[in-house]
Amino acid sequence: MADITEFAGDSFCDIVREHAQNQGDVIAFTYAQEETSFAALDEGANRVANGLVALGVKPGERVAFLGKNHPLYFEALLGAARIGAVMTPVNWRLAPPEVAYILDNSQARVVFVGEGFAAMIAEVRASVPHVAEIIGIDAPEHAGTDYRQWRDSFPATPPAHKIKPEDDALQLYTSGTTGKPKGAVMTHGSILSSRDAMASGDEMRTWQEPIPGDVTLLAMPCFHISGTGTGIGTMVAGTNSIVLPEYDPAKALDLIANYNISKIFLVPAAIQILLNHPRVSETDFSRLKYVTYGASPIPLELMREAMRVLGCGFVQMYGMTETSGTIVALDPEDHVPEGSPRMRSVGKPLAGVEIKIIDEAGNPVPAGAVGEIATRSSKNMRGYWNNPDATAATIDAEGWLRTGDAGYLDEDGYLYIHDRVKDMIISGGENVYPAEVENALYAHPKVADVAVIGVPDAKWGEAVKACVVVQPGEELTEADLIAHARQHIAGYKCPKSVDFIPALPRNPSGKILRRELRAPYWAGRDRAVN
Repeated sequence: MADITEFAGDSFCDIVREHAQNQGDVIAFTYAQEETSFAALDEGANRVANGLVALGVKPGERVAFLGKNHPLYFEALLGAARIGAVMTPVNWRLAPPEVAYILDNSQARVVFVGEGFAAMIAEVRASVPHVAEIIGIDAPEHAGTDYRQWRDSFPATPPAHKIKPEDDALQLYTSGTTGKPKGAVMTHGSILSSRDAMASGDEMRTWQEPIPGDVTLLAMPCFHISGTGTGIGTMVAGTNSIVLPEYDPAKALDLIANYNISKIFLVPAAIQILLNHPRVSETDFSRLKYVTYGASPIPLELMREAMRVLGCGFVQMYGMTETSGTIVALDPEDHVPEGSPRMRSVGKPLAGVEIKIIDEAGNPVPAGAVGEIATRSSKNMRGYWNNPDATAATIDAEGWLRTGDAGYLDEDGYLYIHDRVKDMIISGGENVYPAEVENALYAHPKVADVAVIGVPDAKWGEAVKACVVVQPGEELTEADLIAHARQHIAGYKCPKSVDFIPALPRNPSGKILRRELRAPYWAGRDRAVN
């Protein structure tokens, strides 16, 4: 297999086409008992591209995917990209009003719906009249267009559209600071920037090197950059992804044993769930080379157990949707069972990535001083979809992107996460903004005031807690309020607990002092994130 830096082209579509020509029989995706070769993937993507053109989809328009992980999602993503359209995967764990908002905001012309979500799309269809076609991917309960029949009715001729690096390729929605999600737009160039950095002579780290015969377990959801990024990464590398519809530790153990899995990306909560499974001691992990993990820090004791049981290299990754994934990584050699100061860091920047720590005014601070983490590289998103104000508040004129995380750099360039500048909560690898939850809770007629915070949680890292002031003369229970929230927002965003308090602490301008609410729960910890 050729080195990935040798491939020509300005997009992952071009690279997949080259793999189809040079190693067409190599398997790109495995799903249950179905295998998809690179040749079949390339042909299917061409048919999808021609099908989308027939539906009137134009360059720059969005198409959406609502469903669990499936190889046909990547085929549809490729097909859309080949005509200049942009794939928008929708978090299937969201409540119907949230799904409707994303479909409306993206103005998706076509929605691919996976098995189990026909009822969801039917419920929101009336509120998204711009959706011209709904296509079911292995969704027998969907009575409309079937994906495979639709796809195969179009020719496999490659579309003539020429992709440029600056073209939009992928739109992922992030939790919103003001209560509404924002569509982060990644380009073909930002997605392939790591490959381009390597091609320009920057050093590739050992764990980044593609090895013929590598088999990756794709277990994280494709509505996150971790899932879609993993699939695109293996397509670019020309290796096989074993796709799980959703994370299941028992199935993951089966696949590790039966398919000689060599690489996996997991969030720390998923690692813990895997290690707690009763069959973990019976599984052969000898083929496993690397477990990459991210989204939240990992406790040292959990890391020790994972290193002992899995016996492979571990790589901590730090990044965000807005940076097209990983920008900083802690290498395997920095993971030591006895622990070290560096294990509290998230590592050093990847090739081509700049990191600086800034104060509130945007001025750099010296090594060891805590400030907001800012980054600049070709990995940064183009911006937020149709939201120039949010884009300008995040990326400055010189290309520096404010991450919203507070941290510091040591003298050797290792990055340490200290806190969050924004109020975001990370629970089980999912981002939750208090504003989204508070908007849902405020809708309850008995709620007078509310603030949502993240508190430490042994399993999920952080848990959502609501601090609520009840309307005078009213009574409200924790169970009633949580049940109300579930009607409006995804279950993982709902409070796990509620504190009823007489008043919220506020500063003279009326801003809620969340740090005062959080302080008792984080007392005695060396950082205010878990």
